[in-house]
Amino acid sequence: MSGVVLRWETDAMPKGHLPLAYLACLTLALTACSVGPKYKRPEAQVPSAYKELPPASFEELRSWKAAQPNDGAPRGTWWEVFGDPQLNALEEQVDVSNQTLAVAEAQLRGARAAIGVARAALFPTVTGTASVTGARQSLNRSGAPAKPSNETRSDYLLSLDTSYELDVWGRIRHNVEASTASAQASAADLETARLSIHAELATDYFVLHGLDAQQQLLALTIAAFETALQLTTNRYNQGVASQIEVLQARTLLETVRAQAIDLGVQRTQFEHAIAILLGKPPAEFTIPPAPIAVQPPVIPAGLPSELLERRPDIAGAERRVAAANEQIGIAQAAFYPTVSLRPTIGLESTSLSNLFSWPSALWSFGSSLVQIAFDAGRRRALTEQAIAAYDATVATYRQTVLTAFQGVEDNLAALRILEEESQQQEKAVQAAEAALLLALNRYKAGVTTYLEVITAQSAALTAERTALDLSTRRMNASVLLIKTLGGGWGASSS
Repeated sequence: MSGVVLRWETDAMPKGHLPLAYLACLTLALTACSVGPKYKRPEAQVPSAYKELPPASFEELRSWKAAQPNDGAPRGTWWEVFGDPQLNALEEQVDVSNQTLAVAEAQLRGARAAIGVARAALFPTVTGTASVTGARQSLNRSGAPAKPSNETRSDYLLSLDTSYELDVWGRIRHNVEASTASAQASAADLETARLSIHAELATDYFVLHGLDAQQQLLALTIAAFETALQLTTNRYNQGVASQIEVLQARTLLETVRAQAIDLGVQRTQFEHAIAILLGKPPAEFTIPPAPIAVQPPVIPAGLPSELLERRPDIAGAERRVAAANEQIGIAQAAFYPTVSLRPTIGLESTSLSNLFSWPSALWSFGSSLVQIAFDAGRRRALTEQAIAAYDATVATYRQTVLTAFQGVEDNLAALRILEEESQQQEKAVQAAEAALLLALNRYKAGVTTYLEVITAQSAALTAERTALDLSTRRMNASVLLIKTLGGGWGASSS
């Protein structure tokens, strides 16, 4: 790559005058223009209303006030809407100890520091130099005088050298804006990570206590099945029941015991997962067993247009579009010449005694204008690359918006359907319990075989476990709906 350099330099100038080059550069700076496209937030398809209707229980929506958090604002203590003190206590530990958040926070600090790096280019760079040089000429050198002197010469120098690039075409300003937008995207990434981790903790917490409810149900079922086995054994000893009925009762009992043990594996894994989210070793963390004691809260979905303000990942994607737009300006600024100033002032003397006197003063002024004459299409290719990267970030932004709407619709539908399913499943539980009671009475009266009891017991257990599973799924759907809406309920963020 070759270039054409136009340079003005002045080493001596009558006092009170400025170099013509300085005047020319100053004029350029005062009339500086910024090349590159001006940023405009890309448009995204936003529906006027959500397709999916909220559950019937959300008729209490008017009692809630949806907050209007900013893009980079904390999402708020949204988990408090569940009214679970233990969950609140666990969630409060996430921001303090979670290592994933520590990584995101460090990345944010780095992105903010990058703004300072970019902004520093708007100001001159001043370099101070202090040097002492001693020299003695050879007495035997060619052309030495007939009576050479053994004198040693010294040179003392103090100088300040300044280098300053005039931001005529806005390259540095575009770089500052790009760094600022990237830092804002990193701030949104931090809030996205915080929201995701808090939501993950809540879902793990409800799944864990859902397993506790399952374990509690299996414990009651085991006790009931032990009683049934004892009843069948007594009837066998009396010659009323067959040995096959005893074995059937024992088989069912041992199967449920095995299921209870298997739940322990799942619960342990979720407990360990929660410990990691809290930044603690699993060996030092325990959650006492307890079934879910709360119901899904009412969650206001608001208008779809509000989602663009609530979701930090949407904010982060939009800020990356802005940063990519600034990169186009940086690429286009490379087509124009670079204007630089290089003034120097200092003191130089052969003796320290008069170094700080006026005759020792020195100064120089240099300026340059550099224009690339030929680069084989490199700048054009870089500009096209920047435009392509911008188009990619726009598409990513729009896809993020669409995915956000999908998440809200999915969880609104899940809550509505699961609520209806839970109501229907409750009827199934009641019917199964009635059938079991009837089967036991018929068996005790000798009207039927134990196979009918086993069938009723299995059906009742399945119905009750399904009901508990639906309860857990409804709690998790509530958490996911809050997450997809961006969080942010409560007095702390309203």
